[in-house]
Amino acid sequence: MSLPLLVVFVVGIFDFSGAYTLKQKLTNAARDAARAAAADPANDLAQPTSIPASVSDAFQQVDNYLIANKIDDCGMLSTLYTSGPAASWKFSITPSGSSTCGITLIINRGYFFPAVASARPANVDCLPPAPTGAQIQVIATCVSIKYAYQWRFGRVVSLLGPSASLPTNIVGTAVVMNEN
Repeated sequence: MSLPLLVVFVVGIFDFSGAYTLKQKLTNAARDAARAAAADPANDLAQPTSIPASVSDAFQQVDNYLIANKIDDCGMLSTLYTSGPAASWKFSITPSGSSTCGITLIINRGYFFPAVASARPANVDCLPPAPTGAQIQVIATCVSIKYAYQWRFGRVVSLLGPSASLPTNIVGTAVVMNEN
């Protein structure tokens, strides 16, 4: 009688701790990539036809971090980028067919944020918050990694009743002020 409840608890503990660990690793990868790009000069951003060296550095940093931490990079090296708003690049692999691996990497080298302590954190798309009044704005680098996550908890909890609705992606985001 209590076996289904025990299974739900055990699977829930493992699944949520795995999701939390993945979020921490994605945040660390985003932070390292943002630091690497922010340390590079910004004069390479004027080349709209190719990926700037600073963006390539951040991309490589994320890919190397994922591989070093035994997280599937979903074949990131073969992705094509799409250009977003000014100074923003997006690399994306969507889950398809039998593959559940999906990742979206956004690198925004021209991220503006208010220079006040009450500023909100960066959103998933690395789009800056709307400016408020005549505040001083700081130029930074924002890196966001959205990773598809397969929950086991949702399937197991259906043993007790309706299945749980859980997010399909885990996100790690970091913002670092540009050094030059």
